[in-house]
Amino acid sequence: MKHVPLAERLRPRTLEEFVGQDHLLGPNKILHSLLSRGTLPSLILWGPPGCGKTTLARLLAKMIDANFVSFSAVLSGIPELRTIIQEAKDTKKMGGPRTVLFVDEIHRFNKAQQDAFLPHVESGLITLIGATTENPSFEIISPLLSRCQILTLNRLDRKALSTLIERAIKDKERGLGRLELSIGPDATNLLVEKADGDARSLLNFLELSAELAVSQLPDGKGAKITLEIVEEAIQQRLLRYDKDGEEHFNIISAFHKSLRGSDPDAALYWLARMLSAGEDPHYIARRMVRFASEDIGNADPQALSVALNALSAFDFLGKPEGELALAQAALYLATAPKSNAIYIAYGEAVADVKKFGTLPVPLHIRNAPTKLMKDLGYGKGYKYAHDYKDAIADQEHMPSELRNRIYYKPTTRGYEKIIKDRLDKWRKILAKRKAMKSG
Repeated sequence: MKHVPLAERLRPRTLEEFVGQDHLLGPNKILHSLLSRGTLPSLILWGPPGCGKTTLARLLAKMIDANFVSFSAVLSGIPELRTIIQEAKDTKKMGGPRTVLFVDEIHRFNKAQQDAFLPHVESGLITLIGATTENPSFEIISPLLSRCQILTLNRLDRKALSTLIERAIKDKERGLGRLELSIGPDATNLLVEKADGDARSLLNFLELSAELAVSQLPDGKGAKITLEIVEEAIQQRLLRYDKDGEEHFNIISAFHKSLRGSDPDAALYWLARMLSAGEDPHYIARRMVRFASEDIGNADPQALSVALNALSAFDFLGKPEGELALAQAALYLATAPKSNAIYIAYGEAVADVKKFGTLPVPLHIRNAPTKLMKDLGYGKGYKYAHDYKDAIADQEHMPSELRNRIYYKPTTRGYEKIIKDRLDKWRKILAKRKAMKSG
């Protein structure tokens, strides 16, 4: 048992142990109502990884005393399906329990393969439960969709994930209870944050954290999982550079900093040093393309095109003629107005993505090309910008947790001054409209 991963050991055995998805399993909700009547239609469970799709399918089959058969769209095909169907027929003839066929990653089946399920779902021979992380409207054929109830599962919230941590720490039979561990609130918060709504990831992180904590004590009992231990468990190690290439990185650093410092002569010198030493011109060109966005950005939007064109020109001309194109680009970048506003803005956006995880897209700005998506409220209340004065619609485009967040703060240098003035004008217009509504 100890060699079985914690996430598998703690898989819920009853619906009472299942955490999350109260919108489906709560009192008077769809699954609660169906199970109370002892019925279970064919289902498509749509949700992100680690939200409990497989576990829920197993528990639903158990609740109706059905024979549960698991089938992977990645590992299995039509021959395996034929065998399962024949076994279901034999079981039915013998008066045995109904068959619930669980198809993991059902979206990986092509349309012809999905057709193979239709007659058996239609006849009631099998109850199909398909699990998918992809939008069923696009990935599941219409005839199969029409015969299945589609249930949307949500990523697990902080409360559900915290409950799983507490359960894992205390459970002596299947969890980590025998180790007599404790865990600090900071460590719990980091585990929840990094799990990003995925129970499996959470328990994998917790299990490794527990191993590290226990290894620091002689008898391995009574250890505390600290923030530092969790950070060690989940860190992503970066590949290290070869120390023999230190001078290579020193010179490219000098080149980059010369460009940033608006020193065209130094930039030209370091460029010549690299090319004379046999540095790959494509590597230099890639660094200049990166620099154009990182250190110039919208202060001079043309800089990115100049850097890309230099790469194309070098490929067209070759050495040594093409080196002049690289030199021209380096001088343009060094003398262009500078702004790292895009670099900072993107970094802040990435930090929020890591902090808040995969926040759902607000319903009113989701695309709704199918009836299912419209019925779920996709696109409802969307304001088409061109229908409003100045082509500015007063609506929120961010997830509610990030409402009013501003990442991009343009400088007053170069073309960014124009962008800044434009954004300031738009914000004043929106503020005026909001004031008029509230007044």
